[in-house]
Amino acid sequence: MNNFLKQTVASLIGSLLGLFIFCGIGTTGLLLLLFAIAGSQEVKPVVKDKSVVVFDLSMNITDREPSAGEELQKTLSGNDKERITLRKVLDVIEKARQDPKIVGIYLDGTNGAGSNLGFASLKEIRKALEEFRAAGKKVVAYGQDWGKKEYYLSSVADTIALNPLGAIEINGLSSQQMFLAGALQKFGIGVQVVRVGKFKGAVEPFILNKLSPENREQTQKLLDDVWSEWRTTVGASRKINPQKLQAIADDQAILEAPAAKTNGLVDQVAYHDQVVADLKKLTDSDQNDKTFRQINLLEYAQFIKKSLSAEQDSSKKIAVVYAEGEIVDGNGDDEQVGGDRFAKIFNKIRQDKNIKAVVLRINSPGGSATAAEVMQREIRLTHQVKPVVVSMGDVAASGGYWIASDSSRIFAEPNTITGSIGVFGILFNGQKLANDNGITWDVVKTASYADTQTVSRAKSPQELALYQRSVNRIYNMFLNKVSQGRKLPEQKVAEIAQGRVWSGVAAKQIGLVDEIGGLNAAVKYAAKQANLGNDWQLQEYPKESSLNEILFGKAEEASTALKIPGQQVKAANPLTAEFQKLQQELEVFQSMNDPNGIYARLPFNLKIE
Repeated sequence: MNNFLKQTVASLIGSLLGLFIFCGIGTTGLLLLLFAIAGSQEVKPVVKDKSVVVFDLSMNITDREPSAGEELQKTLSGNDKERITLRKVLDVIEKARQDPKIVGIYLDGTNGAGSNLGFASLKEIRKALEEFRAAGKKVVAYGQDWGKKEYYLSSVADTIALNPLGAIEINGLSSQQMFLAGALQKFGIGVQVVRVGKFKGAVEPFILNKLSPENREQTQKLLDDVWSEWRTTVGASRKINPQKLQAIADDQAILEAPAAKTNGLVDQVAYHDQVVADLKKLTDSDQNDKTFRQINLLEYAQFIKKSLSAEQDSSKKIAVVYAEGEIVDGNGDDEQVGGDRFAKIFNKIRQDKNIKAVVLRINSPGGSATAAEVMQREIRLTHQVKPVVVSMGDVAASGGYWIASDSSRIFAEPNTITGSIGVFGILFNGQKLANDNGITWDVVKTASYADTQTVSRAKSPQELALYQRSVNRIYNMFLNKVSQGRKLPEQKVAEIAQGRVWSGVAAKQIGLVDEIGGLNAAVKYAAKQANLGNDWQLQEYPKESSLNEILFGKAEEASTALKIPGQQVKAANPLTAEFQKLQQELEVFQSMNDPNGIYARLPFNLKIE
């Protein structure tokens, strides 16, 4: 470890020294940065006999590994929020299940912050904990205030303890949308919509003052499915009838500690020190010790060498590609799915003879239709030469489902949000807003549609017809891709599309999903399809940029962009710039329409502005 640390610091000296010279960072700041990075490299801990793995429920759990840039930003900002991948969490639990030194897992819900995961990801962790318990090991959960997500996971425990002043929220699920149509009209902002699919409700906040019947229907069905799965799963663990949980939600909503114990939701009402005392007994710790024999989940993760793979090294690889975030044109950033970047990844995978199968893990609400198609083409070509298996996370809707449609098999959890096969575009104009403030426009053009993209007026019926034609074309392409990929009649796809979102269990019933299962199940299926037996190893994508590239890549691009001799920059229209800024603000409002994260959004990038 010491040699590794020396090599790591030495390799960074040259890059950071260059940054020091280029940006004028003080010597003290440079040294502090080096020490911070060096300090982050910890010596591997020792696992003692009869230890408990401590799982902090407030951890930030994501699909992909953080990039070098994100780690550097975390170091510089002093943000100590821990982050780990879902895959590694599952591997840690499996490793603990097999480790004779580990006797239990402690689900620590005392840090207050709610889970950032959706119910589908929590479902995967629950399954791993159930297998851990089935091996004869204990799971203990303790909390102070549990929301529905935290209790959904914690309910798997053998013993659940709640602080005497704590409470559990069991009040069902809701989705409340905010409607902007009245405000837009008041301020003189015009809105026109082109779309296909009667359930494409993402446009409704801009044109209505309440939910359409179709949108209300799909949202109610989705919530009912997710809530039903919650009641069934929690009820099975706690031996409580789902109908009783519904009655609690209808009549009580928030249960304080005594009521939670009376209703069988917790086993103990206890203080933290009392739970620690019980864990000392489980681990045979000395009662005079400050705490029980334990190891943090993040520390224990350092013992994981091969994720979800066979024990031995192998030249045969299964590629796992994490498509997490909004789908965008170009390369995108670390938190986006860049169409060009991911297309290159699949192109490389397809030509790598050592990669025998691919698992595409999707956690995306969609995005640019163009970017989705760029990716989907490469995925389809890859599927022609080796198995491509899809694992859907919390959401795989719209563009997220577009890239999943042509694959060997699609896995989803019962509460995965999927579908939303539909297309829309929103066109704003500031004509009335401008006119009311004394601003007018006049135009000179060489063709009828030369000023179609202006924000100075509403679109004419002829212009709307042009946009509608583009939307219809993309929608028909979407239907055709799903029909071919899922081997369903196009008429049936048209009936289940219409921009509607489905739960994973409903998606399986209508043929959009093949199997209920998580990432582990998808990897095992890929290995089987490629006839690999136990001789395989995982290889993950995208591979993140190095620290050197993070530090210097963008600076080089910026300096190159400045060296354009004789380049004339066209002056921007200030009103257009302000209106575009307003559009961005409206998008922020739109993102506030779904506080529970269950409403699938598809801002297909049609360049309709």
